[in-house]
Amino acid sequence: MNTIMLLLLSNVFMTFAWYGHLKYGHDWPLWQAILVSWGIALFEYCLAVPANRLGYGVFSGFQLKIIQEIATLAIFIVFAIFFLKEKLAWNYLVAFAFLGGAAFFAFAFKAPAA
Repeated sequence: MNTIMLLLLSNVFMTFAWYGHLKYGHDWPLWQAILVSWGIALFEYCLAVPANRLGYGVFSGFQLKIIQEIATLAIFIVFAIFFLKEKLAWNYLVAFAFLGGAAFFAFAFKAPAA
């Protein structure tokens, strides 16, 4: 559970690092947006690295990456709706449902031993 919470928190920082400047930093020069994004991403790394270290062994590397991607999408949906003020269209929901199906298959069956 600690792994998942750390990955969720790290994705909050990463989402703001990658997309936050689209709303408030659009007039910034590109170099400034990059520096601010790197500064925010530092916090993401400070959470993601321990999350993956704690989780590896409980989860496989593949499963950790899939958890991270699902967390990224969940955080981004909230971010896009409330921060960027974008509408969530039906086709995005269908795409997310297919990705959820992919996550199901990653966790529903026992992976072969290494």
